[in-house]
Amino acid sequence: MALLRSPVPQEVSVELGRVVERWHQLPLGHAISCAPEVRAVIDALAGERVPGLGPSVLMDQLTVMVHDACRDAVATGRPGAKFAELLAGRLAALRRTL
Repeated sequence: MALLRSPVPQEVSVELGRVVERWHQLPLGHAISCAPEVRAVIDALAGERVPGLGPSVLMDQLTVMVHDACRDAVATGRPGAKFAELLAGRLAALRRTL
């Protein structure tokens, strides 16, 4: 049985993990105040407004959108170092705002 390979580049996966870890360390009030920045990244990755389900699921939504964006990049033939670099940079900037 063949293992499925994740479409998420290693550097993106590492940075996403850092964002999620940082988010889970935030006090609730601070997380709520940072939610708009996270939502902006989620919406940008989705290409449309994603329904808000509250701060407790934002990291799940972000993870899904990152995975989908990477999967779509592979499917359209635009994966590569530049794509991974840009997405990892976007996630790093988000982490710094938290």
